[in-house]
Amino acid sequence: MAQGMKGNGRKKLGAWGESVAAHHLEANGFDIVARNWRCSLGEIDLIIKKDDAYAFVEVKTRRGNKMGSPEEALTAVKSKKLLELANFYVAEHDLDVDWQIDLVAVELDQKGKLLRCEHIPQAVLGW
Repeated sequence: MAQGMKGNGRKKLGAWGESVAAHHLEANGFDIVARNWRCSLGEIDLIIKKDDAYAFVEVKTRRGNKMGSPEEALTAVKSKKLLELANFYVAEHDLDVDWQIDLVAVELDQKGKLLRCEHIPQAVLGW
């Protein structure tokens, strides 16, 4: 079973998935700018940077396939909210940078074994 997953609820599973995603992104050369950044509009799981480009990252973690794939969990409503949050962050921090919204899909089997951690750049388009 994945470390730290024993007897967990949905919130603990999500936090574990975000930690796995952050380690994966750092291992692939990204800097973590913020974790669980919040404002009055909501929350962004991870904000990452490579060179001068930013990415606002939604992490979706699934155990088993009863709830569908992580990619299926990124709905049109959630995508629109992520665009609003990213625009708010860029404006609040007075950034003049390229940015995008990415997804990290984390999947485990029913026993908690990590099956994949996949970074999907530009998962949301439309800005």
